[in-house]
This record gives sequence, structure tokens and C-alpha cells, in this order.
Amino acid sequence: MKIIAFGASNSSTSINKALATYTANLVEGAEVKVLDINDFKVPMFSEDLEKEIGKSEGAQAFLREIGEADALVISFAEHNGHYTAAYKNLFDWASRIERAVYQDKPAVYLGTSPGPSGAQSVLAAAQGSASFFGGNVKATVSVPNFYDVFNVEEGVVSNDAVNAELKQAVTALML
Repeated sequence: MKIIAFGASNSSTSINKALATYTANLVEGAEVKVLDINDFKVPMFSEDLEKEIGKSEGAQAFLREIGEADALVISFAEHNGHYTAAYKNLFDWASRIERAVYQDKPAVYLGTSPGPSGAQSVLAAAQGSASFFGGNVKATVSVPNFYDVFNVEEGVVSNDAVNAELKQAVTALML
């Protein structure tokens, strides 16, 4: 099984990328490829620019990566209750090329934050709109208080209850 994992954030120290990477690697025997959305260069979306340049190469490359996967693990960063501007921009370009951005791949949606909300607002938005964009969400997990449950130096979840929840979520990818 090939799993594409990424954090929907352009932060070089993204806690969502760390969580997605850790979670995807819980699937025994899986080949995990971790994407960095910074690698998919896209200008700020506008219909005028789309008419001028056509399909953004960065968005096309992003869609190709998703197309090569058997499953997805995405952790959504939350900025003021919504998607990060960087991810929303990449997503907008990609959706203009292929409305079913997630290509019906089985997916686990995650969200985390340093505080008690665990990115629940953006996670709910992502789950709520998934069916419009080829999302096949098998499980969602919100992880509040990231730094209390994740050992950043070792790159592992240090909380047994959170670990159990993440393991249960990724088993849904195999169903």
C-alpha cells in the first residue's frame, strides 16, 4: 500500500506534517511518501491568471502525487478556524483541473493544534466538503494540545490514548 501523507500547512516546522507522517507510518508494510506543500509552486489563484497561464504545473504535480497513492493521510492546520492560505490556494488550483482532487482515495483526516481545540473547526470543514472533491474519508481524529502528546525530538506520539485512536483510524484505510 502506498500512502501519501502531508500537513496542509506551509510551515517548515509544521506540527500537522509531523502528525500526518507519524500516523501514516503506523500502517505496517506501507510505503509512505510525505509531501511538503511548499514543493508545489502555485501563484495566488484568480480567474484572470488562470486564463493567462492555464493549468498550474504545481497543481498538476500535486494531483499526480495523489493519483499514485492507494490512500491519503492529511492533517489540516487551522488558521483562524479555516484552512491555511497556502493549502487553500494549492487546493483551489488543483480543483480547477480536477474537481475530485482527492480522487476517491481512502483517507484519514487529522487536525492538531498547540491548544485545546485540536483544529476541530477546519477538520469539520474538510470532512463536510470532502464528498464534493472526491474525498473518501474513512476516519477523522482531532489531536488537541499537540506538545503535550507528541515527542517532537523523537517524532512519536507519547500519549497511549491518542496512539490508540490514531491506530484505529489507519486500520480503516484497509477496509
